[in-house]
Amino acid sequence: MLNALILFVVTFATGLAVFKIPVIKPIYFKYSLAFSGAYLFTLTLVHILPELFSEASSPYQIGLFVVLGFLLQVVIEFFTEGVEHGHLHHHEHHESHSRIYTLLIALFIHALLEGSLLGHPAHHHHEEDSTTSLLFGMVLHKIPEAFALASVLLSSLAKRRYILLCIVCFAAASPIGILGSNFIGDLQLITPKGLEILFGIVAGNFLHISTTIFFETSPEHQFSGKRMLCIISGILIAAAVEILL
Repeated sequence: MLNALILFVVTFATGLAVFKIPVIKPIYFKYSLAFSGAYLFTLTLVHILPELFSEASSPYQIGLFVVLGFLLQVVIEFFTEGVEHGHLHHHEHHESHSRIYTLLIALFIHALLEGSLLGHPAHHHHEEDSTTSLLFGMVLHKIPEAFALASVLLSSLAKRRYILLCIVCFAAASPIGILGSNFIGDLQLITPKGLEILFGIVAGNFLHISTTIFFETSPEHQFSGKRMLCIISGILIAAAVEILL
């Protein structure tokens, strides 16, 4: 429950921040994405995937569902245009409402699946404390994601109350994923094999997000000492959190 509350508050607060900071320098945004992407990428390789495959009854089959989850995120990204990994788009005010609703639905599905990874540890075969690193990674991911979404909404919707409603709905998505995962596991509405498949799909989804953020912060393939420092910091902090917790 605490994880759900933390994710909601961070996401909602970041979405509200766009009213006070409507424009942010792209270079600072790229540095923050480089750090969060490196953290998520490391977390995916040293925590999510090893845990998933070590506990799976059939690792080879789970690998297929990881690929399926990866492809699912490719489809979702077609509708979101990369907002979920911090792409700042500049939309005109005549942007159709149907386009905004499609974006929100796609992001909601993405965040819902993401949140299910933080379901009760008993359903994931890991200890309570091991979710700390995953929670921190999701918080890092939510900050640029929520800001990017709120920026799109601010440039596309005229009424502030509609923007606030959309931000609330998006902020609630991951918490709903957490609570839904707990509910399904507690009531045994899905078999252990089914849970493995679900988490395999979610892991593939997370793998796509982490690799995309990590590699796309330097599309020109130019070396930047500050960007490299952000990446190394993200990797080291993710590794330290895993070791210490």
